[in-house]
Amino acid sequence: MRYVTNLPYETKEEEHVTIPMSDGVRLSAHIWRPTSSDQEPVPAVLEYIPYRKRDLTAVRDSIHHPYLAGHGYACVRVDLRGTGDSEGVLRDEYLEREQADAEEVLAWLAEQPWCDGGTGMMGISWGAFAALQVAARRPPSLKAIAIASFTDDRHADDMHYMGGALLSDNLAEAGTMFAYGTCPPDPSVVGDRWREMWHERLENTEPWVLQWLRHQRRDDYWRHASVCEDYSSVRCPVLASSGWADGYSNAVTRLLGNLDVPRKGLIGPWSHKFPHLGEPGPAIGYLQELVRWWDHWLKGVDNGVMDGPMLQAWMQDSVPPSTSYEERPGRWVGEPDWPSPHIRPVRHPLTRHTIGPPRETEARAPEGGEAMTVRSPLSVGQFAGKWASYNAPPDLPYDQREEDGGSLVFDTEPLTEPVEILGSPTVELDLSVSEPVALVAARLSDVSPDGAATRVSYGILNLTRRDSTESPELLEPGRRYRATIPLNGVAQAFPPGHRIRLSLSTSYWPLAWPAPKPAMLSVHEHSSTLTLPVRPVDEPDEVPSSPFGEPEGTPPLAMTQVTPPEERWEVKRDLIGYHSELDIVKDRGTVRFEDIGLEAGRRAHERYTAVADDFTSVGGETTWTMRFRRDDWDARVVTHTRLTCDETDFFVDATLDAYEADRRVFSRTWNEKIPRDLL
Repeated sequence: MRYVTNLPYETKEEEHVTIPMSDGVRLSAHIWRPTSSDQEPVPAVLEYIPYRKRDLTAVRDSIHHPYLAGHGYACVRVDLRGTGDSEGVLRDEYLEREQADAEEVLAWLAEQPWCDGGTGMMGISWGAFAALQVAARRPPSLKAIAIASFTDDRHADDMHYMGGALLSDNLAEAGTMFAYGTCPPDPSVVGDRWREMWHERLENTEPWVLQWLRHQRRDDYWRHASVCEDYSSVRCPVLASSGWADGYSNAVTRLLGNLDVPRKGLIGPWSHKFPHLGEPGPAIGYLQELVRWWDHWLKGVDNGVMDGPMLQAWMQDSVPPSTSYEERPGRWVGEPDWPSPHIRPVRHPLTRHTIGPPRETEARAPEGGEAMTVRSPLSVGQFAGKWASYNAPPDLPYDQREEDGGSLVFDTEPLTEPVEILGSPTVELDLSVSEPVALVAARLSDVSPDGAATRVSYGILNLTRRDSTESPELLEPGRRYRATIPLNGVAQAFPPGHRIRLSLSTSYWPLAWPAPKPAMLSVHEHSSTLTLPVRPVDEPDEVPSSPFGEPEGTPPLAMTQVTPPEERWEVKRDLIGYHSELDIVKDRGTVRFEDIGLEAGRRAHERYTAVADDFTSVGGETTWTMRFRRDDWDARVVTHTRLTCDETDFFVDATLDAYEADRRVFSRTWNEKIPRDLL
């Protein structure tokens, strides 16, 4: 990244500004804005997240908010209620109170003498969720949003559930927020009230995994703040981006296809990162794109930002399997609209262990054909990687050949010509199962001539939700059903000599929680199909070969690494007791923020275990330690959550401990049972 200091506007910053809410709670904001805005008001751009502006996101904030301020904007970074230095308690994600607070913040910004009355919202992940959800509420000052790595559907396409199956990231993310939501504010900002504010958080927090497990169907809890319930509610322009390695690779194209406002989409090879910090690379000059976006929609500059294709996507070249990539080779392609007129669905029948040539007609083949069967071991999925990759520690899927050993596998013949796909593949199965509750995981892989298999995309379906995630139904063992499994969207090139592989399994642990019992899956050939969204190779790319500038931002905040970070991703198997384990450590070490004399440490440890093929032996646990130190102030939070099950229930055991120095000042334990709901 190129760091720039010579910007069009001289800037000033206010590190801690309180914004009053209507119920008396005060939110903490960090503001960067042009010095000239005292006399010449400018638009304001809000980033609204719970991840602690004073320390844990301070380095990232210092790269992009001063940059945008230096281009003529008041950039405002607000800690959500109950996080960082804001008052109150954060009780769950995306609540009505959170969104009402955001509307009040926008109204407050629009009234400031340095703001011209117009506002925008930006962010990644939670910040993007917040921006999209608030846009659907149509606050009068909000003129446009720019969002990265998000969803419009909180149940079907978030880290909680996928195809009605429970994701392990449901536990992992709950552990993250259990830790972040119970950290103390900084005494140097809030003063002597820091301990009172901290204990209010500690005493009023419960592990969010409890709430998320109480809603195993798509109900009003998930419909709330899911913009897909009413796309017409969004009336402002939207710049939406994500990455193919991210868990949120699908919402960009859904917004492009369903919104009726000016909109642009951008999907790179990235994991869960802003595009200017994108890993795997290439990262792009995303902040320059934001300046153009805000200039047009907040300042009325006629700069052509809406010219060119509606969607720009990175068409990924074939690569060997790896858990991490520095760069993904490929090229940018553009589509004028979405759905694209250039892309056509090509249906391939599944025959015995082969993906047949394209079917000329869309008509469904007669139900019949020989049945192919599989009953997967729990080991299928240990090389699946994370639902949402962060590329640190290396967390992408590894070579799929070992996974394929416990799967039903279908291959094309070696390709004689290149094939490129852009969009979401789908698998339609004519199937039966041996148990009343069962899931199917479908994986699409690029198989090189030497046999190495690189996963390209995947999808999961809880078969009790095959017709409805709102009203699931038990399966009748032996009865034939039709089920459609959508796979995650992707842009992928398959070269000549390679094969395209579809793999089906009845478990995908630990990425997804298994069914109560192992099930035999029978798939009937000819009447089961794989549909690929094929983009003709000779189709013009519609974009220059290098449509984006080099990543740039302002110099990052000074920070010293006091203790080293640690990253670990280990698969362990005991062939005596048949115990298997995935062990993940993500330890940022301790860092010192030189400007405020604060040391902060974060360590996350996840473990996912199973014994043999006992589907009720699976368990996951997450432990977080957060520590903050300055002079004689030393505060630490340790959270632990464990999720286990039997055939009928989930069991959650959790602890929350808070310390001042080495003295424990708070402790609470949870032990709860939650019934499994056809899951």
